[in-house]
Amino acid sequence: MARITLRQLLDHAAEYGYGLPAFNVNNMEQILAIMRAAQATDSPAILQVSRGARSYAGDAMVRNMIAAAEEMFPAIPICVHQDHGNGVATCTSAIDQGYTSVMMDGSLAEDAKTPTSYAENVAVTTAVRAYAHTRGVSIEGELGVLGRLDTGTGEQEDGHGAVGKLDRSQLLTDPDQAVDFVQLTQVDALAIAMGTSHGAYKFSRKPDSEVLAMSVVKEIHSRLPDLHLVMHGSSSVPQELQDEFNAYGGQLPQTWGVPIEEILEGIRYGVRKVNIDTDLRLAMTGAFRKVASTRTDEFDPRKFMIPAMEAVTSLCRLRYEQFGSAGKAARITPVPTSAMAARYAAGSLDQRITTS
Repeated sequence: MARITLRQLLDHAAEYGYGLPAFNVNNMEQILAIMRAAQATDSPAILQVSRGARSYAGDAMVRNMIAAAEEMFPAIPICVHQDHGNGVATCTSAIDQGYTSVMMDGSLAEDAKTPTSYAENVAVTTAVRAYAHTRGVSIEGELGVLGRLDTGTGEQEDGHGAVGKLDRSQLLTDPDQAVDFVQLTQVDALAIAMGTSHGAYKFSRKPDSEVLAMSVVKEIHSRLPDLHLVMHGSSSVPQELQDEFNAYGGQLPQTWGVPIEEILEGIRYGVRKVNIDTDLRLAMTGAFRKVASTRTDEFDPRKFMIPAMEAVTSLCRLRYEQFGSAGKAARITPVPTSAMAARYAAGSLDQRITTS
């Protein structure tokens, strides 16, 4: 099946009331594991590639690994998404590489560390949107800075994250400003700041309304009911994965992620894309540690990778089922980016795509 744009996927998710996990990928094993889960559940797949992943594997390798996945899993529509683009060049180069969606994170400057002004965010996001829509590619913007409400700090991961103390107003997306931002930038989806953050150490206790502001989701949805919302930093950091990691020599302090029930609540209020990375890393490295500890004579990397892939596939299957995307792949016929470009040019994408 052809690649699909994020916009079409999210329109379909809105029409049928489900959410989509978006998994970050760096290597062949992660891609295979995610795609096996998508095939097993008949779910569309969003494969996200960060700047760090592009640097780690190289654009040619990433491009060809995903092309191989398309060939191996022809029944699954795949959205290839640039995660946290830090500037126009990052996003335009991703589009030129064949990505069908890009995120322009204009909440931070090009150094991916310094918060920007609202005007700067609007300007850079609008510039990327113009390039993307002309080519039929979707764009996700971000308003507000990801970070912890209890500490007032952003979490550094993969070269991305605000440095220093942040004001609470920076850490929560303003619903009224969101209306203005979407009107000015014409983004297809909006990532919002609500207390989630990257990495494993999101919360020091099971989150409640003091540290996870689900009210922001509901308030933005009430003003923009047709807008597709995105939750970043939404790994759940399951206790069983922490326990597995630590049982075989790991030293991960007790931590809490975003509870599944809170994500499902978000989906009821317009969240259509849920970013997950840490859970995959923890599942893989926990499997590595188990093999290294229980089979000390093993030196074949495949004997480490196979159980690691099985752990990731199991996790991804569960998220596809929990978020409701299971069973939806066969109901979607991807619209080519050339046709999407024509729709953007004609202004017909002011309404959702309902063909399936």
